[in-house]
Amino acid sequence: MRNVNLWLTGLGHVENMPYIRPDERPKYDSLIRQVASVFADVPPEKMDGHLNYFITRLLVTLYKPSYFDYNRAQGLLECIKQEFYRRQVVPYEDKKMRQNGDVYHNT
Repeated sequence: MRNVNLWLTGLGHVENMPYIRPDERPKYDSLIRQVASVFADVPPEKMDGHLNYFITRLLVTLYKPSYFDYNRAQGLLECIKQEFYRRQVVPYEDKKMRQNGDVYHNT
């Protein structure tokens, strides 16, 4: 399991933020399957708007109105974005580059 150290400015201590443990995942995985089944009926051209609404409402429900929590939510979304890019998009782009040739070395 990978740990990321986070220095919380002003609090004077370091907390570990691990990936969620495998034994904690099943309760979320079943909920994810339920939510995904609802989104399965959404047309592709409307998916982003529906996901945006869902995620926004979830964040508004879970984070209280404060700079601290808003900052946490933004950091969470940024980390999700970066992790998704690193784990999903980069391998896909690398595969397509191998299949179709590298545009940067094709001149």
